[in-house]
Amino acid sequence: MSKTLEQGFNTFISRLIPLGTEHDKAASHKDSVFGCLESNHNCKNMFEIGSFGAGTGVRHYSDSDYFTVFPTEDLKQNSSGSLRLIKESLQRTFPRTEGIAVTTPAIKIPFGEYASETMEITPCDKFGTIQTIFGKFNQYQIADGEGGWKNSSPSAHNAYVNHHNNRLNGKLKPLIQLVKAWKYYNSVPISSFYLELRTTKYAETQNTIIYDTDLYNIIKFFAIEKLPAINDPLGITGRIVACNSDTQRETSLNKVHADFLRAEDAFKFRESDLDKCFDRWNIFFNHKFPAR
Repeated sequence: MSKTLEQGFNTFISRLIPLGTEHDKAASHKDSVFGCLESNHNCKNMFEIGSFGAGTGVRHYSDSDYFTVFPTEDLKQNSSGSLRLIKESLQRTFPRTEGIAVTTPAIKIPFGEYASETMEITPCDKFGTIQTIFGKFNQYQIADGEGGWKNSSPSAHNAYVNHHNNRLNGKLKPLIQLVKAWKYYNSVPISSFYLELRTTKYAETQNTIIYDTDLYNIIKFFAIEKLPAINDPLGITGRIVACNSDTQRETSLNKVHADFLRAEDAFKFRESDLDKCFDRWNIFFNHKFPAR
């Protein structure tokens, strides 16, 4: 039986939801990582952030993210120095784990084959609380990529996304998953944090979500505006850039423009030829979209 476009997207979204076993495998390393950081650097707390906890992860592609909280006096004034020392401690503790690397503001620990088995820890120190329109939340300082430190509050940003997801009848988070799936399936080096906040910022102006229409609009925005940096909607962490380097930005823009044309074709055929519409979305998602 042929699918409607809505059924096609709903089927696809159901395949994007991470498996519980993925999360469990990544989380199984938490105690040993915390033990290393506690004994070597006086780490006081380790808690999960990121896509897994927020419900915006993509199966096999989203990693497991944690904030690791240290006393301020145990971190260096130069954040790059702290990241390097913590990475070296992790390498000594996990000598058989290849590819441990600094990916500012985090340190990546690839414990398995899939990205979902990779743990990213973000060293930070507690920096009071911040009051937002969604409530009061803990605030932390993380590496800013330039040797300094910047403010961050994962729980505040989660509240921001949750607010609009609830307002839009639970359809914002699947839309974020679709944007992230495009990123992962096509190896587009755009920050997931940027995509999450940029998509939510777009959704602020919407009263309903129609997956193909809104995905097309978001990719169109990226192509026309050339992946602009955005101000943090909550005013916590300043400007948020799409990519970490000029090379990544150039690669991302090339992919954005090519895939925008595919999304444009899919959108054009949504009323006149569903077979072609499904085909274009399949190409857009690197041949992972359901057949009609």
